[in-house]
Amino acid sequence: MKPRLHCPKIALFLCGCAAFLNLYATQGLLDQLSAAFRISARQASWSITATTLAVAVCAPFVGRMTARWPQRQVIVVAALLLALPAALSAWAGGFGAFLFWRSLEGLLIPFVFATSVAYIGGRWSGGAVTEVTSVYIAGTVLGGFLGRFLSGLLTEFGDWRLGLASLAGLSLLTGLAIALLLPANPKASERPVQAVRSSLFSAPLLGACAVGFCVLFAQVAMFTYIGLHLGRAPFSLGSAALGSIYAVFLLALVVVPLAGRLGRGRPQADLVKVAACLGVAGTALTLSPSLGWIVAGLALSSTGVFLAQAAANAFITANARQNKAAAVGLYLTCYYLGGSLGAFVPGAAWERWGWAGCAAVIVLFQVLPLLIAQRFWKPGGTRLQSRLPTDTPES
Repeated sequence: MKPRLHCPKIALFLCGCAAFLNLYATQGLLDQLSAAFRISARQASWSITATTLAVAVCAPFVGRMTARWPQRQVIVVAALLLALPAALSAWAGGFGAFLFWRSLEGLLIPFVFATSVAYIGGRWSGGAVTEVTSVYIAGTVLGGFLGRFLSGLLTEFGDWRLGLASLAGLSLLTGLAIALLLPANPKASERPVQAVRSSLFSAPLLGACAVGFCVLFAQVAMFTYIGLHLGRAPFSLGSAALGSIYAVFLLALVVVPLAGRLGRGRPQADLVKVAACLGVAGTALTLSPSLGWIVAGLALSSTGVFLAQAAANAFITANARQNKAAAVGLYLTCYYLGGSLGAFVPGAAWERWGWAGCAAVIVLFQVLPLLIAQRFWKPGGTRLQSRLPTDTPES
């Protein structure tokens, strides 16, 4: 049966969910993984690092690897295959095997989200791109939240293996739904290699990549180690309660389109300045002994991340004129490399100074994007475009 006209949008929403459903699913389960595999919480954070690092390694090569295959086929196959390593990681007998399957998930994820972005660009044009991209972004936000929330909830009433296995089943159902709803897309035209390389490594674009690195470093560090902090006295939250805290990510459903609207006619560096202020203020609130203020701080910090990510994506869209695909690939590599290190590097500060030490590291990486943008994004340069970002910090 031929899909109805609105089915591509529904399918792309599900593509966003599929890409991020498993990516950060272990973020609130570090204590459980630590006990199960008899390792430290810092070692358990490699369950996030291994996945995001695999994403960073694979992302820039997806376009070249899948150039001969229809975009629909790439998305559907990758979305279905994601269920396999997700299930195998849930029943891994040792931590080494667990990391292997988590890494394999990371290698498959870019085939879903990077190809979905290319699919949008090939099927729609003009203002429709903004509308459809916002649908895709909503899917990534929801997928990232559900992965964290459901894994925590099911761990609370069962165990972490049940939580991850359930996400594997949901991944399979999502992949099947994508296969039913996503129509074929015309094959994208290739760009000359010389044109792609011409300005890829310019200082402004490298600055945008550095901003992305810092943004996801701070985000992953915040939500990885705040879970450890809140799981201990005096808060002693269970995995279900910790999973519920990730609902602050749903702010992206409002913040991202609003940022695109309010940021028109202003330099992207101005948006990064607002993001840095919100991020630092939010991190400061997480030092409070009150759970309510901590949640408010997480909400502010996440909002800052969404704004900085919107600015970085818009800057690349406006400045990478002849080589957008290659520039986005390089950006995603730096972005997820930052996330990989953000899950592990602050562990040293956690072990020595607890949450206060982690917060200090996070503040550093919230301020760095502002300094980078002021240095490399000239005040008289391009303005924030109407197109929304192609990926979320969730991310």
